[in-house]
Amino acid sequence: MSLEQLGKYVEDGDDKESKALAERLLTDGTDPLTILNTLTEAMGRVGERFAKLDIFLPEVMLAGEALTAVVELVRPRLPKTDTWTSKGKVVLGVVRGDLHEIGKNIVKLMLETNGFEVKDLGYDVDSLDFIKEAEAMGADFIGASSLMTTTMPRQKEIIEFLKEKGLRDKYKVVIGGAPASKEWADMIGADLYCENANSAPGLMTGLLVE
Repeated sequence: MSLEQLGKYVEDGDDKESKALAERLLTDGTDPLTILNTLTEAMGRVGERFAKLDIFLPEVMLAGEALTAVVELVRPRLPKTDTWTSKGKVVLGVVRGDLHEIGKNIVKLMLETNGFEVKDLGYDVDSLDFIKEAEAMGADFIGASSLMTTTMPRQKEIIEFLKEKGLRDKYKVVIGGAPASKEWADMIGADLYCENANSAPGLMTGLLVE
């Protein structure tokens, strides 16, 4: 049994087998962060298949349930670390028109494990609501995830609205999601692109201490 098989179980929406294999991997000494990274990759593939209409929403929901079962198992095993001493407040959500929040949920877990305060807005979040909630929270970051190419322009829209309201310099805008990239982040003027959940806490702390 392997991490590759775990990813396949999650993609197939088999929550019982996913949880059982994750338990065995943890018992055998597999790093919990490595397991989370495997989950992120698996759900990225699920998102891609959904976008291509190879699978539909029920299959996505089953995969999400399998992932949740594993995350709940892994969560207590994650090491709390003092590697990054700076903490920050984050408003986090999935942009309007996109219902894929699994990757965002893993990012939230990683940020909270590393001492960030996170306000989770969920999925299908209007661009202006990101800004309203950031203002209410006194956030340092606005984190916007997109799992479909058709919703990526919403990430850009958030930045445009911040500029219109004279708030662009007040927040660090972080983007992520399967179709996103550093090139896209540079193009729209985002402050940071996070390729995976594991990298998010360190990269975001780096922005705070610049």
